[in-house]
Amino acid sequence: MATRIVIVGGGAGGLELATALASQRRWRKRHGIDIVLVDRNSTHLWKPLLHEVASGAMDSSVDELSYRALARQRGFRFKIGEFCHLDPANKRITLGAVEDDEHRQVLPERQISYDYLVMALGSVTNDFSTPGIVEHCHFLDNSNQAERFQYHFLNSLMRTDNELGRLLDSQVSVAVVGGGATGVELSAELMAAVEAVREYGFSHLTSKALQVTLLEAGPRLLPMLPERLSENARLELERLGVTVRLSAPVVRAEHGALITQEGEQLNSDLMVWAAGIKGPDCLTNQGLTLTRNGQMQVHNTLQSVDHPAIFALGDCAACPRGDELVPPRAQSAHQMAGHLVKNLHRATQGQALTPFHYLDRGSLITLSHYSAVGSLMGGLSKGSLWVEGRIARLMYLSLYRMHQIAVYGLWRGILIVFTDRLHRAFRPRLKLH
Repeated sequence: MATRIVIVGGGAGGLELATALASQRRWRKRHGIDIVLVDRNSTHLWKPLLHEVASGAMDSSVDELSYRALARQRGFRFKIGEFCHLDPANKRITLGAVEDDEHRQVLPERQISYDYLVMALGSVTNDFSTPGIVEHCHFLDNSNQAERFQYHFLNSLMRTDNELGRLLDSQVSVAVVGGGATGVELSAELMAAVEAVREYGFSHLTSKALQVTLLEAGPRLLPMLPERLSENARLELERLGVTVRLSAPVVRAEHGALITQEGEQLNSDLMVWAAGIKGPDCLTNQGLTLTRNGQMQVHNTLQSVDHPAIFALGDCAACPRGDELVPPRAQSAHQMAGHLVKNLHRATQGQALTPFHYLDRGSLITLSHYSAVGSLMGGLSKGSLWVEGRIARLMYLSLYRMHQIAVYGLWRGILIVFTDRLHRAFRPRLKLH
């Protein structure tokens, strides 16, 4: 009888796990392993690139990967649907009905049984119950939200270009809340977008036509980086024209405005909330032990503290690391996926599972095509190696290429890299629709 492994969530960790497990053909044949990947979307986009989709630097319709195509190539099965219920007693999950744009049912509610379940649902932006944020701010949790922001951003640029052409005083103002990786990278990408659109008929726009304000509640940007690199990132953003506001927590959002703790009203055409993450809401009320941020508590074997046949990886997993938790980063999901391949092998053969040990390999932050900053940890030095500029940017780009190779396999991955380079030679620098 087949042993079914169901992976819920096709993000970086979930998709890499599915492809890695599917590649173990001898093990799958010997133990009758059936691998099923579940996701509410039909395509995959590497989440660290969503800020590029939001600015128009990346066209998601070109760069997204089809789960069905990958399933056929790599040897796993794919089911589309949103996870809505867990029944651990009977070892099955329920997927919600799938509807089209006109709310007509395409697929009914379905149930999928499992022998081992892996929750790889990622995370969503945490609004910390701040009044008005959900109603008035954009979020960048998925490609649909990023495309929606890009649509409004491009329309604002067109409107401003037209008004400047009529000799009217006009400016697009964007407020980004959150000085972490997403907020910093998006701010730089938006400034680069204004330069790029001038090549495509936006002749009246200059960098002064866009005012980007980055607000951070803490005393510095990018707290995961050494203080020197955080300061260099701030200086680089300000050189690009971004207004950086530190120690400026936002307590309320209104239509077209953010209100800071000091009572200041910051008027803005577009507002983006990128201040913190939490576990997805679908994990609540499922009989799972969650942290205050809604992450699923797991042992260091990545098994749920409640059910040994259920595992979790990536941002939705609260995995212990001494007195702290494994940080919610793409490299964490990648390492967890690699470890779960080994532990699921052990589980299917009745062997004891091994603990997961996270290796912090540092952080890299891109400032669009201008530069990048970051630190590399571990093998290259006894402490950390600080990298900036062109070298750091090349390292940042290599992370995405490594993800593509992990998903497609070595030779297909290398071919995809060359194909992407060819596409970029013919495509416009910015998505213009």
